[in-house]
Amino acid sequence: MAYCWKTDLNPSESHEKHQKHQEFHSVNQPLFPSHTGLGFDHVVDEISNTIPLYQREIEENTIFVPSAPHGDSKRHSLDEAHQISLNEFTSNSTELSCHQVNKTGVIGFRHSVLPNPQNINKESFGGNPIGKYHGADDYGFNILPPSSTSVDEINSRSELDNYHIGFESSIPPIYPSFSTDLMPKEENKSSRNMNIVEPSLMLFKGSFLPRTWESTLPKNKELTGCFIQLVEVPQGSNRSLASFCNKVKKIRETYHAADINSNSGKIWSTTTAFPYKFFSNTKVNINIFTEDSTQQLHFMPYANYLVKDLIAEILHFCTNDQLSPQNYLLSICGYEEFLQNDHYLGSHRIFQKNKSVIQLNLQKNRDSPGKLSRKHEDDHSQFHLNQLLEVMPIWKVSRQCLSTVIKKYDSHLKYLLKTQQNLDNIIDDVKNICIVLGCVETKQITDAVNELNLILQRKAENFHQNSETSAKDLIERVTTELSTSVYHLIDIYCSSFYADFQPLNAPVHSVSCVNLGLHSHLSFTVYAAHNIPETWVHRYKAFSFSCWLTYAGKKLCQVRNCRNIPVKKLFFFLVNWNETINFPLEIKSLPRESMLTIKLFGITCATNNADLLAWTCLPLFPKQSSYAGALPSHDKSILRSMLFSTTLQSEPPKELIAPGVWDISQPSPVTLQIDFPSTEWEYMKLDSEENRSDLEEPPKECLKHIARLSQKQSPLLLSEEKRRYLWFYRLYCNNENCSLPLVLGSAPGWDETTVSEMHTILRRWKFSHPLEALGLLTSSFPDQEIRKVAVQQLDNLLNDELLEYLPQLVQAVKFEWNLESPLVQLLLHRSLQSIQIAHRLHWLLKDAQNEAYFKSWYQKLLAALQFCAGKALSDEFSKEQKLIKILGDIGEKVKSASDPQRQEVLKKELGRLEEFFQCTNTCHLPLNPALCIKGIDGDACSYFTSNALPLKITFINANPMGKNISVIFKAGDDLRQDMLVLQIIRVMDNIWLQEGLDMQMIIYRCLSTGKGQGLVQMVPDAITLAKIHRHSGLIGPLKENTIKKWFSQHNHLKVDYEKALRNFFYSCAGWCVVTFILGVCDRHNDNIMLTKSGHMFHIDFGKFLGHAQTFGGIKRDRAPFIFTSEMEYFITEGGKNPQHFQDFVELCCRAYNIVRRHSRLLLNLLEMMLHAGLPELSGIQDLKYVYNNLRPQDTDLEATSHFTKKIKESLECFPVKLNNLIHTLAQMTAINPAKSTSQTFSRESCTMSATQLIQRATILGFSKKTRHLYLIQVTHSNNETSLTEKSFDQFSKLHSQLQKKFASLALPEFPHWWHLPFTNSDHKRFRDLNHYMEQILNGSYEVANSDCVLSFFLSEPVEQTMEESSPVDLGEKFPDKKPKVQLVITYEDAKLTILVKHVKNIHLPDGSTPSAHVEFYLLSYPSAVRRRKTKSVPKCTDPTYNEIVVYDEVTELQGHVLMLIVKSKTTFVGAINIQLCSVPLKEEKWYPLGNSII
Repeated sequence: MAYCWKTDLNPSESHEKHQKHQEFHSVNQPLFPSHTGLGFDHVVDEISNTIPLYQREIEENTIFVPSAPHGDSKRHSLDEAHQISLNEFTSNSTELSCHQVNKTGVIGFRHSVLPNPQNINKESFGGNPIGKYHGADDYGFNILPPSSTSVDEINSRSELDNYHIGFESSIPPIYPSFSTDLMPKEENKSSRNMNIVEPSLMLFKGSFLPRTWESTLPKNKELTGCFIQLVEVPQGSNRSLASFCNKVKKIRETYHAADINSNSGKIWSTTTAFPYKFFSNTKVNINIFTEDSTQQLHFMPYANYLVKDLIAEILHFCTNDQLSPQNYLLSICGYEEFLQNDHYLGSHRIFQKNKSVIQLNLQKNRDSPGKLSRKHEDDHSQFHLNQLLEVMPIWKVSRQCLSTVIKKYDSHLKYLLKTQQNLDNIIDDVKNICIVLGCVETKQITDAVNELNLILQRKAENFHQNSETSAKDLIERVTTELSTSVYHLIDIYCSSFYADFQPLNAPVHSVSCVNLGLHSHLSFTVYAAHNIPETWVHRYKAFSFSCWLTYAGKKLCQVRNCRNIPVKKLFFFLVNWNETINFPLEIKSLPRESMLTIKLFGITCATNNADLLAWTCLPLFPKQSSYAGALPSHDKSILRSMLFSTTLQSEPPKELIAPGVWDISQPSPVTLQIDFPSTEWEYMKLDSEENRSDLEEPPKECLKHIARLSQKQSPLLLSEEKRRYLWFYRLYCNNENCSLPLVLGSAPGWDETTVSEMHTILRRWKFSHPLEALGLLTSSFPDQEIRKVAVQQLDNLLNDELLEYLPQLVQAVKFEWNLESPLVQLLLHRSLQSIQIAHRLHWLLKDAQNEAYFKSWYQKLLAALQFCAGKALSDEFSKEQKLIKILGDIGEKVKSASDPQRQEVLKKELGRLEEFFQCTNTCHLPLNPALCIKGIDGDACSYFTSNALPLKITFINANPMGKNISVIFKAGDDLRQDMLVLQIIRVMDNIWLQEGLDMQMIIYRCLSTGKGQGLVQMVPDAITLAKIHRHSGLIGPLKENTIKKWFSQHNHLKVDYEKALRNFFYSCAGWCVVTFILGVCDRHNDNIMLTKSGHMFHIDFGKFLGHAQTFGGIKRDRAPFIFTSEMEYFITEGGKNPQHFQDFVELCCRAYNIVRRHSRLLLNLLEMMLHAGLPELSGIQDLKYVYNNLRPQDTDLEATSHFTKKIKESLECFPVKLNNLIHTLAQMTAINPAKSTSQTFSRESCTMSATQLIQRATILGFSKKTRHLYLIQVTHSNNETSLTEKSFDQFSKLHSQLQKKFASLALPEFPHWWHLPFTNSDHKRFRDLNHYMEQILNGSYEVANSDCVLSFFLSEPVEQTMEESSPVDLGEKFPDKKPKVQLVITYEDAKLTILVKHVKNIHLPDGSTPSAHVEFYLLSYPSAVRRRKTKSVPKCTDPTYNEIVVYDEVTELQGHVLMLIVKSKTTFVGAINIQLCSVPLKEEKWYPLGNSII
């Protein structure tokens, strides 16, 4: 709901006046200009009458200090309707000047009596004075008591100042208080177009102590030779920044460098909760290397063996001495990574994902910290945030420039006071000071400059006919005002913006307050926009602004100001609105986390359209609350007069409006000045703990409805009606039937009563698991108390558990109220405890700085992380960043080069990497900190020919026991989405492992290192399905046996083939589930990879959540996921084992149901990334997509039936194959996906001995194990024979290698596949291949004895004859061939549910294959026999149904019989009668089928 409001809310006004001034305006109806002067006349007159003359001997203990220059000056005033030129003054203004000069002798500034500048109220800085208690014409001022600082100390400090700008150095010995008897008694009742607060003059105490951060005078000062001294403030002049620095320092101080437990400097292998279901009675294979022995030791301990117990056993075996296991560690060979002694072996991820023999190295710990540990020097380093931020050089230049211009100003001022000449130099100096301070010109400076110009003009007119003393006094008074104004500008600039300096002896922060009353409405003054760009001045004829109040991404109220004001030219261009904004909301009713957004519009000259030019947003109550104990007083203190930077970038969505979205304290070209009434509030939490003992037991229907609503998992997915219902029954919600984010997210508003009730629920809630609290850190919950409790829960997670959810927590920082929040503290604490967390957090923060908003917050947090990490780890971060920078430069040069030159360019640029490693020796890999690299293998580096031209870089492992590491560097692709998808898949895989299910998932590492760039782990020995299809011929994607043939070719031994089949069986099922849930699109055969060991996995997740690519308006991805007939063909071994398909469906459904039980976690993880700027995860509709795929509201039986339909739908989707075919044809020209810098042969090209000559080779026929392998008899030179098996693709590959190696020789023509028709041509191929081999072996001696030919014919000889079929036991063994049907029967609430799962071993009477369906009849029902039936499965002896049959209104099972009949169309196949009273419910059971109906 938005308002446009204009009203006078003064409670002292009459009801008639209230109605007169209160009216609504539409957006297009302009508001009347608010003409409100400084309004000091009333106070000036009364004080003038009370104290006719300042005389120290009369009023020795009283000094009156006006807090602003004279408000009745009408020369050069910013709130005039039209700008008056600096040199244009009318006679009226001249008279006014004389009047003011006379007044100055009474109460004005005089350099001999001017008090310390900190007595001046900073709140009078703006065009509208803040301290106005008696109408718009009243003065605002501070009443200051005697300072606790001794006079001697003040005088000693004053002696440091060689120059005093218009100020005498004689400071009164006592700082007096102003008598309250001098308060004006009457109110100014004049009607204004602004809101006047309730008249009340309040006196507040202030201190004269200089404002310093360390309670001591800073040593490093910029002595400018005048009263204004600039003090260097290393932690920054901004209080919030300095407070953040102190907080970070305290956090780091809790972890001493000498504490080996928290500062081991070692990278610990990540662990999970021990998966008992997965590792029940399981042993692991381990080889141990020790320092004392060159031989390795083999152990097979149980997975639930503690690491320290294994170390003890190793030590006992090696030495027979009772050495302490705590002095030793086990590292993983090839990695800089250590097992955690107090954890089980099976808790480490490496044991969960690696079933082969794991190589470990036993090392002495010796209590010595690792090379990445913090040192003693780190404990004593200071955290100066500005030295770590990019803006530091700007600050330094600003301080130096400001010191220079102040010194110049001081010099000219002394000359002016001495000679009363060169006033124009003073004006130029003031302008230069304003330029350094962001081109901000305050009203006080403007007024003082006008008076100086007026003096110049009058001197020219010989206006002063008195003595020189009168002119001197006038100049002294005006320069005093000017110096005070400059002083205030510097101070408020330093308070508003980040700077590494501040004025010495600056006045303390706001001590003058306004008593707004408990029911006062929010009101403030938008004074001016400074430094308007000249391009805007020419393009726009006027400017306006609008104000918004938001909370939790929702608009609370809007005030649109349509008063269009043109630009004025003073020192600079500015727009002076001086407009008071009134919101129709009581301050006490506003949420503590309310945000104010102000937008600046330009009215175009041609069309009168309003263009959004800039915006800024700020917290309305910026003071943070205390997170320990009770909330402090003034927790809800409103802002005061401040400067705010604006941003010219596009406006953020309302959901992103938070304190860190834009750094208002970082200077920007256009500066906004806003004057807030300074108030002091005490935030009181309402205790509304309800007595739950009086609660009645809710109806069962109510509890059921709550349970149904809880399945929505996220409050974003609840309708308004359902939210109201859930909030109404909130007291009946608990962790068993609902989630806390759902309950709190259903609250009807954020008023004080509702928030108090939310806090009550928060206090009594018992969390079932710490991860339940993740949902409380989304943008929907800005309340600091709620977020604090969420962080307290997450603090219960172990470091390795928290590591998994770091991307979401980094995003959650956006919605924190300040950088000292509990979440930021948690991240810093954990980064100090774990190098893994520190490393991951570093790259997440580095990458987050490329987002459109919140860059400043992430910069500061990254600087804090670097400080906490210590020098060694920070240096390592720097090396990694430099490595990424070099890779980015290489990628750009390769991409910009022409195609023929790319190989040479890459080879040349790789020299930069070699130079890098020569300088740094070693560097940790950004992808994995446990991998340390020391160089590159230049011959193995290459680039891929895809559009982005990614680089393949092979690094040399710094660990002598490790292999080389290959990675892909991508430039031009946004990898953040890939990171998120892989993270969610990793979470699912961990869920499966905890449930005892290993889906054989290969989840490679991926890291976004900057905008559009990143690293991707390369999986060894993996090949794309597209390449397999291309090797199978033109129509390879349409063939059924392509995958099966490829695995048979690379797994000759039966045991290897069965292992590959099993791995494919599980991995294919796992990827079917995850790609369905996440809606991964753009699935073609180049995005699916296979390994020879049988693992299938997907790559490239640029499209997900159902955002499919379209071609001609048609979706390219029309299958729920990729499961094709060639995959089924391999699983069922060509149809020989159809039960394997049933097992596959069972596995998929089981994995799907396990993940569904964790729907809340998955949806929370996605919801927390909604505002990460990912292209395809941006709104509620994307969450709904995943919710609809997870179907948390379904039972397991319903979900099983649903996913089975999706499997069948995918299996029958021919467009998938067509898409693969089109993609294969498009890629046929690309034989190799990468171009290498040096032409190397494949690994199959091994060097053989020259003595092993081949006499001849003959194809005997096809191999018995698979028809696509030729059985070849090889006759050696000694007439010995051997057998080998080769595929046609291997023959083709051999010919390609010979062509490259012997390009100058004439080779025999190879019988390519396109030489053959699409008919059975085995005989012709035998003849052609035998002829080809004869020509090769009898031709050139160099070719016949080359390593390529020798390796081809002599490697991998056939040692045993495999059976023709190799069945793999993947499911239940079937000892007989009797027909059976599998059912799951449930009965609840008078509803009978039957899930028909599978039928097996059925045939028609003539032995043929049926197209069967299942019919059900519920017998012994009083009214009628009710019939149900399933769909028909065509031509299958082992059909899978997974269909649900439901009977309602079944009052009891006793006496009911379920008759089941299997038919093929109308032909009877089998039947069974089931007595329902005796069947096991909710269990899977096979029932035998009889051959007749009973």
